[in-house]
Amino acid sequence: MHFLCDYLRLITLGTSNSHELEEILDQEIETHHQEQHQVAGAIQTVADALPALGIVAAVLGIIKTMGAINEPPEILGGLIAGALVGTFLGVLLAYGFVGPFAAALKSIYDSEAKYYQCIKTGLLSYLQGYAPAVAVEMARKTVLSEERPTFHEVEDACAVVPAPAL
Repeated sequence: MHFLCDYLRLITLGTSNSHELEEILDQEIETHHQEQHQVAGAIQTVADALPALGIVAAVLGIIKTMGAINEPPEILGGLIAGALVGTFLGVLLAYGFVGPFAAALKSIYDSEAKYYQCIKTGLLSYLQGYAPAVAVEMARKTVLSEERPTFHEVEDACAVVPAPAL
């Protein structure tokens, strides 16, 4: 909402050069995109490190096992199993939870970026002299296909909006 309102304000203040406004819009969208992807990138880094931490846990478990090498097989088996649990846990967390979570965040952020592109397209189309209905249609085309409203859904939604009082 702030994104849209900021640029509507610029337009009402007299910004009429669509190329200059497009450059500013692109810079803000890119900044927003980079800021959001820092979070997903940090989570992905943790996911990438978890298997290595599992290996470290396994090595420490093997070292502990070697310290008890004179113990009977039942005890050694338990110690070896404990060492392998570290590896399993690192891989499970990395590929089963943290990695998919980072990928889901990235997907959400990318989907959100499409809405910024939609707003950008609508504003620039309007500034370039297209009729509002055409500008809305051009903006609608930038939304991901599985989320994009149909032409008729947009028409119906616009029909119920009251006309501005003059």
